Amino acid sequence: MRMTVRLDLPRETGSVPAVRRLLRCALSVLRVDRASGEDLEIAVTEACANVIRHATGAETFEVTLDVGDDRCAIDVLDSGPGFDPESVTAAPPGAGSEHGRGLFLIKALSENVRMHSVPREGSLIHFEKSFA
Repeated sequence: MRMTVRLDLPRETGSVPAVRRLLRCALSVLRVDRASGEDLEIAVTEACANVIRHATGAETFEVTLDVGDDRCAIDVLDSGPGFDPESVTAAPPGAGSEHGRGLFLIKALSENVRMHSVPREGSLIHFEKSFA
């Protein structure tokens, strides 16, 4: 079984729990193990929070969930000002840092992370998780 859902959401904080609930329901229907589901919930929360925090000028953003028996792929797309994916490091932020954990967590909790961004046109982050 496979389930694909594409959501167009307002760029506001209330969109984040809606995405999490939908992801949790899809994973539950497909009987995905709880640990993998929790990792994906954190990763999608961080991806959406980055859009809300950084995609200034964008009124909406798009989330695509593609969930199957053996893996889940998630795309988060916005039309904000973009960022430089090369400047994003794999190293964790400093202990006193209040920002910069989102992409680090996404990379740590998922696989096949890809980022694409074009200045003044928006950004896409793609990540996946395989299930045992």
